[in-house]
Amino acid sequence: MLAQIHSAAVQGVDAAPIEVEVDSGYGQMGIVVVGLPDAAVRESRDRVLTAITNSSFRFPDNRITINLAPANTRKEGPSFDLAIGIGILTATDQIEPTRLDDYLMIGELALTGAVRPVRGALAVALQARAEGRRGVLVPRENAAEAAVVSGLDVIPVANLHEAALFLEGSVEIPPARVDIEALFEAQPDEEFDLADVKGQESVKRALEVAAAGGHNLLLIGPPGTGKSMLARRVPGILPPLTLEEALETTKIHSVCGLLPSGRGLVTQRPFRTPHHTASDAGLLGGNAHPTPGEISLAHHGVLFLDELPEFKRSVLETMRQPLEEGRVTISRAAGTMTFPAQFMLVAAMNPTPDGKMPRESRSSPREIQAYLGRISGPLLDRIDLHVEVPSVPFADLSQAAPGESSATVRARVIAARARQLDRFRSRRIPCNARMGSRELKEFIHLDASARELLKHAVTDRNLSARAHDRILKVARTIADLAGRDHPNQDDLLEAVQYRSLDRQLWT
Repeated sequence: MLAQIHSAAVQGVDAAPIEVEVDSGYGQMGIVVVGLPDAAVRESRDRVLTAITNSSFRFPDNRITINLAPANTRKEGPSFDLAIGIGILTATDQIEPTRLDDYLMIGELALTGAVRPVRGALAVALQARAEGRRGVLVPRENAAEAAVVSGLDVIPVANLHEAALFLEGSVEIPPARVDIEALFEAQPDEEFDLADVKGQESVKRALEVAAAGGHNLLLIGPPGTGKSMLARRVPGILPPLTLEEALETTKIHSVCGLLPSGRGLVTQRPFRTPHHTASDAGLLGGNAHPTPGEISLAHHGVLFLDELPEFKRSVLETMRQPLEEGRVTISRAAGTMTFPAQFMLVAAMNPTPDGKMPRESRSSPREIQAYLGRISGPLLDRIDLHVEVPSVPFADLSQAAPGESSATVRARVIAARARQLDRFRSRRIPCNARMGSRELKEFIHLDASARELLKHAVTDRNLSARAHDRILKVARTIADLAGRDHPNQDDLLEAVQYRSLDRQLWT
């Protein structure tokens, strides 16, 4: 007898349909798995057979052929165990399921028959809905994750026997439900509040501008001035994730196995802090079979690179394409994958090898230039704001009154983002930092004095065309924070001064 079971395989951050075909025929007893399976899939034969016998079913005593279609797609991981188990039971006439066409199923089988959690349940649930399935059978630990997909019955199963009874219609399992609104009601982490940072008002202003427009930010200053402390508070002033953004972020964390058990949705913006010894594969993603890296895990959030010059220059250079395009394409012998990577880059660094400002440093000019030369000009051009973080005076450190809270700053950032969403409502542009040349011409209009100021800034500082465009984007954000329809001369002056520090240091 031939049985056909619907399943799915995770490819990149999405899922692709997989048909599990199981045939029970005559011949020498054994199980053959075909369809380009990897080692984990081939090993499923022993797991599934033991799970079947430990679930009060009969051990198959004939030849079983399992085909995972399409045959030209590589199948990885143990997520097909449940589908293979149900297929064997159906093909050997041990169960008579009536709901096979309605449901797509995934899950790893323990030797006891228990169903263990797998990666990528959200992507599989989205694929099931796209196929028009009634629902999915998933491990109980994955139910909350899959249940965030509306219009789909997510059936949590504890073991193979329970899944078989449900598919036969002998047992009814209530679908898992998740309250999406309750998930989003959770407040941002109050442990990292801007009110706890003493002084540094100009830097806090730069953080607000960067958050309001989604701009990349570089903090330059001596050790102990609060660069890391300030960077850690950026997610607390960013706007809340939308449901669409949360689903995209959750998919990435799910396929990487970073979604905590029982947690259905990532509702807070990610904050990723890779160590400076990270490789290009760790940062961008890769390995033999491409998987998301740190920049994709920071999608819709913040990627913080502390001690920026300590990263390998080759690793930093690989970030240029993602910073510009908001996605990263990884090509390997096993295939090519494109991962989303719309993140806000926040970097921190010392101005010299010994950590002091150039005028106070004991390092020679050649040593300072070699240190700063680890960061290329093209990468610097892609960072919108370059901000000096000076030492905090004692008067600021000893003040008792708290500063402005993250909640207050976040309210202004949300208002500025709302203006941007209204401006770009006919385009898929989330913020000012993602504007292209067409949007710059359409939405930024400078008067004669502002144009003259920009001309002098670009000419005197020898700025590139990319730096010119990023000054305009930052000025547009500053105007949005002030509620103005167009940037004025003051907005442009503030945007220009955020590009001045890098030229003072690097030239």
